Order: sequence, then structure tokens, then C-alpha cells
Amino acid sequence: MKISTLNREQKVAAPLEKIFEFFSEAQNLNRITPPWLNFQVIDQSDWNLKVGSLIHYKLAWHGISLEWITRIEEWRPPAMFADSQLKGPYRFWHHVHSFEACDEGTIIRDTVKYAVPLGALGSLFAGWLVRRDVDRIFDYRAKRISEILTSEQASTFGVQSAGK
Repeated sequence: MKISTLNREQKVAAPLEKIFEFFSEAQNLNRITPPWLNFQVIDQSDWNLKVGSLIHYKLAWHGISLEWITRIEEWRPPAMFADSQLKGPYRFWHHVHSFEACDEGTIIRDTVKYAVPLGALGSLFAGWLVRRDVDRIFDYRAKRISEILTSEQASTFGVQSAGK
């Protein structure tokens, strides 16, 4: 299985605790995911995320409707958390979200390790397309994070969740 890695880093002029609060609300994924994916968080197993929490999503990739379920593997507020795919579009997906306070606010880091389905055949025929799409998703995500978290700096960032 060929595993690809995506590393991203951005600085946001907002405090670490507020940044982590934003990312700890699964519903905020709807706000930072490109509209062309028709992405929607449809359920989560625990009100407050923790190790073992499951998050269930729906999305469409190039017109194909998909379900995606991830599990929180690590949870260390406010420094980091990691999730892995249990069911979804990838053969393998592991995403580490880390956060570090800095003079300018907070550094947000994403490290994603993923593999396309169908092994070498999948890599040959769809690997470039998946890589392009993952890059586009994280480009959009960085733009939206900057817009949302910088514009609402010291507030609660308009945190959206089902019951709050």
C-alpha cells in the first residue's frame, strides 16, 4: 500500500484555547470543507469528543455519494488530536491536528497520511486525482480557517453545534 503524506501549517491571530475549541466541534467541519464536496456531519457518538468518539459524515466525490466514519484515536487538549478512517473513500486515512501557541496567536498543523483504494492500480489511475483533490480541500480549508478564526478572533468563533 502506497501511503501519501500531506503536511500543512498556518498561523492564525487567535488564542490557542479558542482555536482548539473551534476544532473540537465536529459540526465546524461543515464550515471549512469545500462546498463542491457536499460534506455534512450527520452524527457523532459523543457530545464532547474524546478518544474513541466516532463521527459519521456524508459527502460526494466527483458525483459519487459516500459515507465516511472516523474515530478519534488521540485527544490531548489543547495541543492535538488525531482521527482515523473506519469506513470511507480511502484505503487508509490518519489525520493529526496539532496546535501551538506563538507570539502571533496559534500555529495550526495538519499531517494527513492516506492511501487510495485498489492498491497499485488505484494509485496508477486515481492517485494523481486524489492528491489534487486533497490539496484543493486543504487549500480551501486554510482560506476558510483564516476567514472564520481571524475575523472572529477573541469571540467563540460562532462555534456551531447541534445542541449549544
